[in-house]
Amino acid sequence: MTPHDLIAVLQKHERWLKKLTNGARAMLPLADLQGHNFVAANLQSAKLSGANLSDCDFSGADLSMADLFAVRLSRAILTNCNLTKADLRGAHLRGAKLKGAILREADLRGGALLDRRSPGAVSVQQADLTGADMDEARLGSANLSGADLSETSMSGADCEGAQFAGCNFANSTMKNANLSRCDMRGVNLANCNMQGAKLRDTNLMGANLMGANLRNADLVGANLEGVDLSSADISGANLVRTADNFSQKIQDTLQAHYVWINSNGAKGVRADLEGEDLSHIDLNKVNLSGANLKRALLVGAKLRECQMIMSDLAGANLQNADLTGSTLDGINLRGADLSGARLDGAEVGSVDIKGPDGKPTGRLWPANLSGVKLLKASLVRAKLRNANLSGADLRQADLTEANLFDANVRGALMDDAIIIRTVLPRADDDEDDD
Repeated sequence: MTPHDLIAVLQKHERWLKKLTNGARAMLPLADLQGHNFVAANLQSAKLSGANLSDCDFSGADLSMADLFAVRLSRAILTNCNLTKADLRGAHLRGAKLKGAILREADLRGGALLDRRSPGAVSVQQADLTGADMDEARLGSANLSGADLSETSMSGADCEGAQFAGCNFANSTMKNANLSRCDMRGVNLANCNMQGAKLRDTNLMGANLMGANLRNADLVGANLEGVDLSSADISGANLVRTADNFSQKIQDTLQAHYVWINSNGAKGVRADLEGEDLSHIDLNKVNLSGANLKRALLVGAKLRECQMIMSDLAGANLQNADLTGSTLDGINLRGADLSGARLDGAEVGSVDIKGPDGKPTGRLWPANLSGVKLLKASLVRAKLRNANLSGADLRQADLTEANLFDANVRGALMDDAIIIRTVLPRADDDEDDD
C-alpha cells in the first residue's frame, strides 16, 4: 500500500466516523504498514487485526475501540495514544512507547490464532509488552491477564481495577503506580520496583515477590495469601491484612477461638496456631487469651488493645508489631523477638492462680519475658511489674515512665535504654553485697 493509498483510507475513515457520504471504515487486516506515520490520526473502531505496525508513530492518535487483534506494534510510538476499549488480544508491543497512553478497558489477553504451519490448528499467543514504556499510562479496568510485562516501566501509571492475573512483571518498574483493586493473582513480581505504589484491596494471592521493592507502598486490604515477603523490601510499607486474607484454616481456627472465649470454654476450641505465618495481620482489640502462638510469624502485626492473657508466644517473631495498650498478663514470650515493637501502655503483669474452688490462692503467675528481644522497642508507660525479664535484650528501648517494680532483670541488657521516670526493680541483696 502506497502512502497515497493510506492517506485515502484515513480520509474515508474519518468521513465514516462522521457519518458523511463517501465514507468507509478503515479495513486493514494483515496489512504491512511498518514504519508509517499515524501521528494524531483518527482510527477509532478501525480494523487492523494481524497488521504489522512495528516502528509506526501513533503519537496522540485515537485507536479507541479499534480491532488490533494480534497486531505487531514492536517499538511503536504510542505516546498519549487513546486505546480505550481497544482489542489488543495477542498483540506484540515489545519495546513500544506508551507513555501517557489511555488503555482503559482495553483487552490485552492472549489471542487464539490459526496456525498456518498446521491447517486447522489453533495456537494461543500472549500479549507481549516486554520492555515497553508505559509511564503515566491509564489502564483502569484493562484486561492484561497472562501478558508478558517483564522489564516494562509503568511509573505513575493508573491501573485501578485492571486484570493482571498470571502476568509476568519480572524486573519491571512501577514506582508510585496506582494498582488498587487489581487482580494480580499468581503474578511474577520478582525484583519489581513498586516503591510508593498503591495496592489497596489488590488480590496478590500466590504472587512471587522475591526481591521486590515495596518501600512505602500502600497494601491496606491486599490479599497476600500464599505470598512470601521474606526477601521483599517492605520498609515503611502500610501493610495490614485482615483475617479474611488468610487461609480458611486460620480463619476457622480464629473463629473457633472466639466462640471458646465467649462461652468460657464450653464451646469452640482454643486456638492452636503454632508456627503459622500471620505476618501483618490486623487483630486489633481481639481476645487471643490462652492461644497457642509458639514460633508464629507476627511481623508487623496489628495487636493494639488486644487481650493475650496466658497466651503462649514462646519463640514468636513479633518484629515491629504494634501491641499498644494490650493486656498481656501471664503471657509467655520466652525467646520471642519484639525488636522495634510498640508496647506503649501495655499491661504485662501477673495472673492470680486460683484453686480448684475457683478462689485465689495468693500465688501469682508472672509474665515470662526471659531471653526476649526488645531491641529499640517502645515501652512507654508499660506496666511490667513482677515480669521475668532475665536475659532480655532491652538495648535502646524506650522505657519512659515504665513500671518494672519487682521485675527480674538479671542478665538483661539495657545499654542506651531510655529510663526517664522509669520505676526500676530494687537491687538484689546479692548485688548489694558486691
